[in-house]
Amino acid sequence: MRITGLEVVTVRVNWRGDWLFARLATDAGLTGLGEGSHGGAGPDRDARVATILIRQCLPRLLGRDPRAVLATVAALAPLADDFAGATAVSACEQALWDLAGQAAGLPVHRLFGGPTRERIPLYANINRATVERTPAGFARNAAAAAAEGFRAVKLAPFDGLDRQRLRERDRQEGIRHGLACVAAVRAAVGAGIAVYVDCHSRFDVATAVEVARELRALGVTWCEEPVPTADLPALLRLRPALAAQGLELLGGEHLGGIGAVWPYLAAGAWDTIMPDVKHCGGIAEAVTIGRLAAARGVGVAPHNPSGPVAMAATAQVVAALPEVRALEYAWGEVPWRAHLVTPAERIEGDALLVPTGPGLGVALDEELVAAHRVGGASVASCRRGES
Repeated sequence: MRITGLEVVTVRVNWRGDWLFARLATDAGLTGLGEGSHGGAGPDRDARVATILIRQCLPRLLGRDPRAVLATVAALAPLADDFAGATAVSACEQALWDLAGQAAGLPVHRLFGGPTRERIPLYANINRATVERTPAGFARNAAAAAAEGFRAVKLAPFDGLDRQRLRERDRQEGIRHGLACVAAVRAAVGAGIAVYVDCHSRFDVATAVEVARELRALGVTWCEEPVPTADLPALLRLRPALAAQGLELLGGEHLGGIGAVWPYLAAGAWDTIMPDVKHCGGIAEAVTIGRLAAARGVGVAPHNPSGPVAMAATAQVVAALPEVRALEYAWGEVPWRAHLVTPAERIEGDALLVPTGPGLGVALDEELVAAHRVGGASVASCRRGES
């Protein structure tokens, strides 16, 4: 079996961004699927990932046996030199494992020794569905997610803050507004639902400690990315300060590969690490990160504010890990999400049922893709002999 082509499929979602998928074609008639959404900042981020996939990844993939996943990914590795490149390579890696699993007639988690579980606990990330960035807007969506059966919700109420200007009056008002959003969510869901807060790296250490004190008073114990990941010394100062207040520190969603992650694990930067299958190098790297984290006594909660293909790929990872706290689910973005793949994404209460079909266990539903595809019926693909 040899790779003969690659197609990029982008589906319109909402104001927070779209979903980008990569499909690898083979001469055996099998198609491998991966997701490369959210590969950077700015309105052209999907275009950058798509360009890397078509112009740089495809020439290195053509003619290769996709079942030789590690050797093929090694050929792509030099392209993962920035966030968009790492996202493109991660999408290809997912698609390669999808093909390898289909060829073997096994779900990918079986290739990694799974399953360790058949149901994966989820929490609802309401951030991407909340257009009205007010206490009432966040509270309304949090209550709706809880009514659907989710026992934990997450919001990012501090977006818009500039960490370089935190002491200015308008920035302090922004912090108070964010805390008011958290308070409204807590009031809406009650004490029995966990509330998680993603700070999107908006703080310095001193401000993070101040905000954490207020969050703890609201019953929050999950404090995600309060300071930039690149500032390892800040993380090492912050973790014990948060622990003293009863909060845990989570992060790592933007790191690519075990080489980038290891210094943080070795130093004890986080209570829980959040590898993202779309950016960390793909399925095998996510499994490796999860197992090494467990060996260091660090929790694992995969980052996954993405589409149903990334969900299926991350489910394969989680089904191959001995210990996972919870998996992120991008709640409420579009009503047709579950059916964009076939068989449809299955969520019962607050648990995802692990796909059991060969490979990732899902394929794109062509009718829904056609209905929501960016550019309509246009195809961004390239095959041997084309330019």
